[in-house]
Amino acid sequence: MSVDFRMALARLVPVFMPDLMFRLGANGEPIFKDFAAAITSTEFMPGKFFGSGDMSPIDYIIEMAEGRIEPPSNLDIGTIQHQEMAMAFRFHIPQYLSRRADDWRERGFTETLTDFASLNERSKFWGDDQRASFKNWEEVTDPRNPHGHRQGVNERLMLRELLRRVDMMVILENHLDGLVRLHTPWPPGIIGGPPQYDIIHNLRPETFNGPNAGLTEVLIPAGYVDTAYDPVFSLSEDGTKYVSTPSHTPTKALEPGLPFSLVFRAEPGKEDILMRVASAYEAASQRRVSPPSFGPLSA
Repeated sequence: MSVDFRMALARLVPVFMPDLMFRLGANGEPIFKDFAAAITSTEFMPGKFFGSGDMSPIDYIIEMAEGRIEPPSNLDIGTIQHQEMAMAFRFHIPQYLSRRADDWRERGFTETLTDFASLNERSKFWGDDQRASFKNWEEVTDPRNPHGHRQGVNERLMLRELLRRVDMMVILENHLDGLVRLHTPWPPGIIGGPPQYDIIHNLRPETFNGPNAGLTEVLIPAGYVDTAYDPVFSLSEDGTKYVSTPSHTPTKALEPGLPFSLVFRAEPGKEDILMRVASAYEAASQRRVSPPSFGPLSA
């Protein structure tokens, strides 16, 4: 490929989302250590200074964008997907519920599920952790993240634009019709159970690329697995929390098994090409099968 995803990111991150380079991990250390090692001491977040080199951050990203220095070794589609949790859920749920109630009222019905409080009161939760989570959402009063912290809504908008441009650059520079990748190597997680390796929803970070970019994707089964090894909860070494632990206990899946899929994606606005490519794969593989409880639909 003349332009791969790493090269596209090196060119476009400085334009659309340069603050990605200053991200800190859960341990409070820079995610892109090569960047931190090359630049002078710089404030990454309020009160958090890193940098042991002699380049200014802006000179580094200029050289990176122009291909005169290599981008950080871990700058890829997976490492840029993380977003700060936005407060937008507290906005969208009451907005949806109130509009839904208005629609029913016009039809002569009274809908009493109209806000977060009534939603929580009428909901059933799989555990106290989920109940507490939804209660926390109910008590949110400010649509912004705290001052001096990353802003979730802003990040989502910037990341969306960046990812769309990255896809377009890779597709157009290489004269491709579309992109194909594995959806996830793991079977769906058990609801309320631990994820694989503490990765949310058993989905690798790059799996979120299409959704975060707001792009249409088509999933076609590449095959099926009939046995899953679901992780289990175990107490952490310091005894402060439960963590995901691999299991050696097999669980058999009902026929035809659990699908693992290929994801097809095309340039924004090219859903016609996307459908042709994905349909061609399905026509050749014939991997889509009806669930055992559902027979064929009558014409």
